[in-house]
This record gives sequence, C-alpha cells and structure tokens, in this order.
Amino acid sequence: MSSNPQTPATAAASVYTTYQDNTYLFGGNAPYVEEMYENYLANPGSVPDSWRDYFDALQHVPAADGTNAKDVPHQPVINAFAERAKAGGTKVVMASADAEMGRKRTSVQQLIAAYRNVGQRWADLDPLKRTERPAIPELDPAFYGFSDADQEIVFDTSNTFFGKNRMSLRELLNALRETYCGTLGAEYMYATDQGEKRWWQQKLESIRSKPNFTAEKKTHILDRLTAAEGLERFLHTKYVGQKRFSLEGGESFIASMDELIQSAGAQGVQEIVIGMAHRGRLNVLVNTMRKLPADLFAEFDHTAPEDLPSGDVKYHQGFSSDVSTAGGPVHLSLAFNPSHLEIVNPVVEGSVRARMDRRADPLGKQVLPVLVHGDAAFGGQGVNQETFALAQTRGYFTGGTVHIIINNQIGFTTSDPRDMRSSVFCTDIVKMVEAPVLHVNGDDPEAVVLATQLALEYRLTFRKDVVLDIVCFRKLGHNEQDTPALTQPLMYKKITAQPGTRKLFADKLATQGLGETLGDDMVKSYRAALDAGKHIGESVLSNFKTKYTVDWAPFLGKKWTDAGDTSIPASEWKRLAERITTIPESVSPHQLVKKVYDDRAAMGRGDTPVDWGMGEHMAFASLVASGYPVRLSGEDSGRGTFTHRHAVIHDQKREKWDIGSYVALQNVAENQAPFVVIDSILSEEAVLGFEYGYASNDPNTMVIWEAQFGDFANGAQVVIDQFIASGEVKWGRVNGLTLMLPHGYEGQGPEHSSARLERFMQLAADTNMQIVQPTTASQIFHVLRRQMVRDLRKPLIIFTPKSLLRNKDATSPVSEFTKGCFQTVIPENKVLKADKVKRILACSGKVYYDLVKKREELAANDVAILRVEQLYPFPHKAFAAELKKYPNATELVWTQDEPQNQGAWFFVQHYIHENMVTGQKLGYSGRAASASPAVGYSHLHQEQQKSLVEGAFGKLKGFVLSK
Repeated sequence: MSSNPQTPATAAASVYTTYQDNTYLFGGNAPYVEEMYENYLANPGSVPDSWRDYFDALQHVPAADGTNAKDVPHQPVINAFAERAKAGGTKVVMASADAEMGRKRTSVQQLIAAYRNVGQRWADLDPLKRTERPAIPELDPAFYGFSDADQEIVFDTSNTFFGKNRMSLRELLNALRETYCGTLGAEYMYATDQGEKRWWQQKLESIRSKPNFTAEKKTHILDRLTAAEGLERFLHTKYVGQKRFSLEGGESFIASMDELIQSAGAQGVQEIVIGMAHRGRLNVLVNTMRKLPADLFAEFDHTAPEDLPSGDVKYHQGFSSDVSTAGGPVHLSLAFNPSHLEIVNPVVEGSVRARMDRRADPLGKQVLPVLVHGDAAFGGQGVNQETFALAQTRGYFTGGTVHIIINNQIGFTTSDPRDMRSSVFCTDIVKMVEAPVLHVNGDDPEAVVLATQLALEYRLTFRKDVVLDIVCFRKLGHNEQDTPALTQPLMYKKITAQPGTRKLFADKLATQGLGETLGDDMVKSYRAALDAGKHIGESVLSNFKTKYTVDWAPFLGKKWTDAGDTSIPASEWKRLAERITTIPESVSPHQLVKKVYDDRAAMGRGDTPVDWGMGEHMAFASLVASGYPVRLSGEDSGRGTFTHRHAVIHDQKREKWDIGSYVALQNVAENQAPFVVIDSILSEEAVLGFEYGYASNDPNTMVIWEAQFGDFANGAQVVIDQFIASGEVKWGRVNGLTLMLPHGYEGQGPEHSSARLERFMQLAADTNMQIVQPTTASQIFHVLRRQMVRDLRKPLIIFTPKSLLRNKDATSPVSEFTKGCFQTVIPENKVLKADKVKRILACSGKVYYDLVKKREELAANDVAILRVEQLYPFPHKAFAAELKKYPNATELVWTQDEPQNQGAWFFVQHYIHENMVTGQKLGYSGRAASASPAVGYSHLHQEQQKSLVEGAFGKLKGFVLSK
C-alpha cells in the first residue's frame, strides 16, 4: 500500500485533468454535456454510470474561489436571468435545435447504458426457443423519443469500444444488439469497480461478442462435441435403463471444459480442482479427465474391483489425472461428491486453499477451482450463498472460482417455470459478490468456448468468481428411468425435434467448407475407440509427479491402537511456555488478557497447575515447533467463544483497524510451521466443508473446525454425514480433520447445551472416526498431539467443555505433560479399598466432577468412578482392566448429563455389557428421555441435575441390564 495515498480531492482533480484533455467534452458536444450535467445535479441516478462517476469526481474539485462549495443546478439561475430579461434586462435566446440535439445525445448514452445493463434479457439464449422476448422498453429506441428519421443521425460513441468514436444511431443499435443480445448475454454492470466494468465493455464490444476461430479450432470443438454425444449414445444403447445422468442436450459443456483446461494451462495454472454433481459426470470422467472407457464400462458390468467397505455409485466417483497443455502438465482432480448436489463446493474450495498454501501461491495463480452446477440447485441450495460469502475473506480466499452452470431449464421435474425460483436468472445469487455472469446458448458451441475464454481471463486478471451459464436442455429425464414428458409435454415436443448440438455444428462447418463428411467421420472414429475401450488422441501423462504431490502411503492401513509419543521433555516445555507467554513491549494487551498471559507464564514455570487454555496452547506450540502446521477456524476461534483461548492479542493502542494484533503461536521458533487462526464468517456448513476439503489434501497439517456452541454443528450435518463419517468407506478418502464441539449441561437451554453426542455415536462404525470427551488440561494436550504424532488419519471429534475451562479441578500438573499420554479411560484417582467397592459409576465429561463432589458428601467409599474419555472406538481393554480391579462390584451405573434417548447411553451399554462379568447389573442414571436436548428453565435444570447425580448413588431403577 502506498505511503502517500491520494485524498479524494486530489484524486478527483487528477480525474478532472484527464477528462479535460479529452476534446469530445467541448465544442459541438458542450450543450449535450451541459444538459447531462444539469440532469445529474437534479438527480444523479438519471445519467449513465460512466458519466455519474465522472460528475461525482467533479464534486471533490475545489471551487474557483478555493472553497469546497458544491455545485448547484444551473437551470434556476438561467431562469432567473430570463425573468430579468422580461423586465427589460438582457434577452436570452435559447437555441431550441441545440437543446433537442442535446436531449438526443443524452438519450443515446442512456440507450448504451440500457443495453449494457439489461441487454441479456433480449439475448438469444434458449436453444428450444420456447418463450417470446420479454417487453423491456429501455431497449427500444422509441422509449427515448427516437424514430426512423433519427436512424442516420451520427452521435459521439467514444465511450464505447466498437472501434468508432462516432456512429449513426442505426450502426450503434446494430453493434449493441450484436454485443449484448446475441447468443452470448453478459451481466456485469452491477460491479462496484468501474475498472471491471470497462474491462468487460472492452472485451465484449471490441469483438461484438463474436468469436473468430480458425478452422483448426472449430474442428477441435466439433471433436469435443462428438466425444460428448458419442459417449452418451454408446452408454444408452449398451447399458439400457442404467442410471448415468446423461449430458445429452448440454454437450457444449465438454467443449467448455476442454477450453478451460487448455487455456488455464497455457497461462500458468498447474492444478485444477473440479466439483460437480451427477449431470454429465461420467462424460467428464472419460472425455475431460481421460479415464479409460474400459474402466467405466467395468463399473457398469460390475467387474470393477470392489475393495472398499461400502463403495459408492459410479456417478459419485472422483478421479485425478495429469494432462498436457501448451503451458505444461496440468493436474486435474475431480472431487468425490454425494447426492447432496452443491455440498461439494466448499470442499473443493478447501482443497484448493490447501494446494495454494503448499505452493506458497497466495493469489491462486497456479491452482484453479472449477465448480459445475445445475440451474435449480445453484439458486436453491443455501450452501452456495455461504460459499460465496467466503470467497474474498482472508482465511478462505482461493483466487476466484470459475462456475459453470449446465442450465437445462428444468432443474429436477419442476413443470412450471413460475415455481422454479423467485429471480429472473438462476444465477442472480452471485450478485451478492458482484460476480459477472456470461449467459450463453448451448447450441452455439463457439460462443460457449469464447465465453469460457473470457471467464478464465477475468478470473486470472481480477482473482474473483465468475459464472458461465450454459443454457441448454436435457434430452432424457432426470435419470434414464424417467419419462419427462409426464410433466413437461411442451418442452419435450421441442426436444424431440432437436437434431442435437453436434449435428447443428457439423452442418454449419460443412457449409463453411470444412468437409461434408467431417462430422460423420468423427462419429465413426469415436465409436470405434469406445468399442475398444480406448480414447482417441492423447491419453493422460502416466506416473507424473511434482514436488507438491502428497504421499498418503504412510497414513494408510493404520490402527487406532497404534502408539504415539505425545509427551514433551521438561526443557522443551519451559522453552515453549516462555515463548507463548511473552508479549512484546510494542503490544499493549487488554488488562484481562494480560492477566491470562501472566497466569499462563506461572503455569509454564510450574508455579500453578495448567488450565485448559494453556494445555491447548502448549499442544499447538509443540506441534508447530515440530514442523506440523496448525489451522484453526470457527466463529470466535481467535478469542474462543468462552474467552479462554486469546490466541490473538489485540493491541489496545492500535491506531488503524487493520494492524495491531499479535499471535504468540506464530513466534514459537525461527523455522516453525505456520499457525493460522481464523475467525470465520457466521457459517457452519460451508466453513466445515471447506476445512474438510483442506484436510483431505494435507495430512501433515492439523486442521481444526470449532463450533461456537456444539449445538450449532447440526447446521453442517450434511458435511458430517456425507463426508466426515462416510468418506473413507465410500471413497477411500483418508482425512484427519478435527472438530471441537463445546458441550455441557450448565443450564443454558436447548440450543447451548448439547453438541448432539448421540448423532456422532450413531454414525460411528468401521473405525471411521475418533470420538473423545476430555476432562483435564493434560488430556486435551495429549489428544491434540496424538492426532498428528501418530500416522493414523481419522476424523477426531472432541466434545470440549465450557465450565471446565476455568474449573480448578480440571487443571493438571506439568508432570502430566512431560510424561504420560492420552488416557482413553481415566481410572479412579482416589485411594479406595478395591475389595470394598460394590458399585462402579462409569461416565464421560463434566458430570464426573459432580459425581465426585456427591461421593464426598455421602462418604460413599464403596463407589468407584471411571471416566471414559474415548467413546469410540470404545477402549475395551482399558475399560475391562479397570473393572477387574473391583472383583466385588455387583453394580455398574452409566451416568450422563444428557437425556436418556440422547448422549452415549444407548451406544455404550452393549460395550459395557460385553466387559461385565456374570452376576453384574448395569443401570442408568441421567435425564429422562426428552424431545429437546435440554430444558430452558433454570430451576428445572437444577432439579434434573440434582436428581441424576443422586440417582447414580441410589437404588437401581428403570431399565437394568443383567449378565
């Protein structure tokens, strides 16, 4: 940033000087400019954007007398002089011809602005031509008072890019309609940045939105259309009735993808990550990703390897390959995707960000995200809004995404367009981030390719999102077993009569002299290749790897019982503690934060026990010092929802909003790994999806998503169900993402008590994740370190506490950090006579401390209390070993804060029963079953808590399981 920024006044003066050098403002145009300025002074919104920006700048130029007085409308002054003339003063003669000409000049500018703003509403976008052109008066010259007699009048057009500074009205109208109302319609005028608007005007108007491709280029486009159509027709006849979500009707999409990859590679992009739903996915796998047709056919024939516990259908499968481009090899990754259509989008963005960070590519010059959408899902799924909201934020920036919509104008089976959405275009959601949109007729593949080139160039220039809306149709039903004419009779009459994009384009090229049989010859060649299970042309680059390729081999086939040394030497503890508790003199922390850091310094010296926040910080410090990057994100993650973390210190004497923060964990060692903490936007679904995507591409970084309250994780349930819980068994995707979910019953009501432990327990199978509920500072230290020190990469779900963050009973001595490990089961820590113990209480989480307190009140020394810190995979050996210590215990009671139908009870009872001995009984003490996670009445919460704690020591009631 410049050290001497211009003030608004000096910047405006510079603009004024620049415009003053442009002669078109003067001479014969002066009356026209004066009238437009007069209109501006009366109503700034009445003039075109370009003139309004110019006039706005003039308002910052000092007046002739040196003051900052604003200009005022001139007409009242002129009228005053006219009145004086009537009274015998100087006569003012108005040149009526000049005034009329000035009005027309103003109208011409308004006409230009109208086409730039809404010309796309008249564009020829629908291949089926089902609807009439809407009435838009602003696009009709008559709206501005023009008639046929005005068609040959020449006007100044120097603010356009049509190649002429002066054009007749007829020429101008033709140019505007060719540019904005052809088979490519652009939306960009809602952009705030004037430079972006002028960029689009120059790009579109200079070529009138028409491509000028060579014969070789056109032939290549036909080749891609032939491949797209050929694969679909081959599958349709060979695998009758099998679902594949055909691309027929949208074949231009494959030509677009080919252009995008080749052009991106030529301009320095080295990796492209693609996310898309079902429609056209198999086509992309074969014709874009270059998957062998024979491998796809094997999936249809059920002869492909089935080596995963679950697996998934073929149109959810991901793939990666390396292809050649003019700029060198490009690595392509197609993300695995569930049936929840748009949920893969933030996952792709997270994967891209991980690749950018690994390459030290902060602008995304080398990595490109591409998201492919359906028209109905694009506007209908809220995850898109959340993902767009992430686009330009620091923690989630990916350099802009190219969005491609396969717009079949029907969505799923919606039979009436009035029911599809509440906006004009399915793309209108992108106006929230001012992303430009190029609507293009799918039956004009040259226009599709041109639009692809423009979209990519915009993204590489401005590093922002851009949308390509390919308006096409769906030849078959939603899937191949549908009969779409049931709900769309009119549309499918037109589709039946459609010869297809490939045929139309082949005929067009034949008329241009490129060969009468060119199209048919291509069809025959492609069919022959498919019959052989092969590709035509270049195949993928085999065994190509770069230094950025991630080796996942060390993380495969590991067991959750594998050991990992999570303690650190005492000397390292002291060194790290000093580094993370030292605040530079140049930073003035808030007094409350200073006390937290002073207290932590004492903990580091061993003067006082270590609390949760310090245990967490020391885990992070030791990881980054050992070369493991840490990425922590969530709402309030820098401070911590419950103000326990304070990873970011804000200088209380800061003078600028964007400087003046200090992160101690970024100053642990000279060559440490990065520590990044991000206060996310108010989103769960997109942010969690993003972090899953990041972790899926970087096994060496500790990636953590923290919910503000664990209850809010249900806003991201799709990510949890479809990716975190089942991604490995469906797709073989190993992922070490960590979730921190604040959980605990402290009387805060239904939405601030439960992280829904039961939902994760229900999803737990096939050793797919680790579910823990630590209760001490040393336990959170060891479990965080364990996640990285071991080579096991499984999602780690941590149910973190709230009240325990400051509970002295939950602190730990330094010795528990320099020795020991994470304990899946914490034994009874009170010295009891083992043979006198009659009852064992098993629990998890905060309730342990309530039980200990009650035992002391009752002096119940015949009761042992075990803490199950890891609920899944259940630690059978450790738990059984603790039970054996008490041979005379005849009763076990599982105690929990949660209602009986929630929490861990229904899932751990059979684990506990498995480890019981004959004659033992298992009971339950906790809240009664409830539709709500917690009560909202404080007194009722207290009563329930008192009852469940007392019940743990009372007579067994209700359900009792015997062995």
